[in-house]
Amino acid sequence: MTSPISLTQYLVLKQREKGLIPGELRLLLEVVTRACKRISIAVSKGALGGSLGLAGSYNVQGESQRKLDVIANETLLEANEWGGHLAAMASEEMDHSYTIPNRYPKGEFLLLFDPLDGSSNIDVNVSVGTIFSVLHLPEGATEPREEDFLQPGTRQLAAGYAVYGPSSILVLTVGDGVATFTLDREAGSWTLTEDQLRIPETTREYAINASNRRHWEPPVLRYIDELLAGAEGPRGVDFNMRWVASMVADVHRIIHRGGIFMYPRDNREPDRLGKLRLLYEANPMAFIVEQAGGAATNGRQRILEIEPQTLHERVAVFLGSKEEVERVTAYHLEG
Repeated sequence: MTSPISLTQYLVLKQREKGLIPGELRLLLEVVTRACKRISIAVSKGALGGSLGLAGSYNVQGESQRKLDVIANETLLEANEWGGHLAAMASEEMDHSYTIPNRYPKGEFLLLFDPLDGSSNIDVNVSVGTIFSVLHLPEGATEPREEDFLQPGTRQLAAGYAVYGPSSILVLTVGDGVATFTLDREAGSWTLTEDQLRIPETTREYAINASNRRHWEPPVLRYIDELLAGAEGPRGVDFNMRWVASMVADVHRIIHRGGIFMYPRDNREPDRLGKLRLLYEANPMAFIVEQAGGAATNGRQRILEIEPQTLHERVAVFLGSKEEVERVTAYHLEG
């Protein structure tokens, strides 16, 4: 019987045998994932932990924060600020980036995260999660600035997400495929349960918030109408729609079962390029999806090639099975 492989063993193999990650990055990822374990525990306590409901505050996007948004954000900050691996952090929940205090040693990496994705679902016990991404501090930089985070997704060294559901799952890439780890609560460790994940190339599922249909652009309407036409339409097959309204849950399903996740821009705010955040959500998810054989675009351009302009930049997102992403992207490019 093969012994279970822990997250630490997995990362050591990537470091020693393949030379993919430096030792400091391995240690950083271990700290981040330990913080995810703590968040998992806080989420699992629910009402017993007194952490449900609104926090009475708002994030930089003007969205009401849940108590668990604040708890998850503080957990990640506190876990990572003292280890000596980071120069700075940036969070969807904070107005500005967070430079590691001078009382702690500083490292060469930048950490970005959405501490609790899908938190509007937490009070009704629907799966939520954490998304994170690691960049290298630009060469020559001595004191990190917010501009240092504005790197295209192609420069990510690692990315991952945790899903806090019936079981807690960690999905991770360091640029050598995608691996899944399941939290063994008794042992307190992440254990490898799947490796080299591949998104199915063909699919009959899609995820989109259909209540926004009246605001969609023509290319999105064209694509969705084809899917809704089913076996009698141009695609010749019936499609099912699935929508959790928690990006980590929707993308996790797509990675395993195939499909396409869509959060397009719409006509309500013509100047806003989308809903989801490029640095905290779109880039790490695009990295993971591409490493699993899928594709990710904003409808016109590969997400990982977008040059960020601001720390909280938003973007349209189409990601999942390659054939479907390429089809809806082609409709956008046709005009």
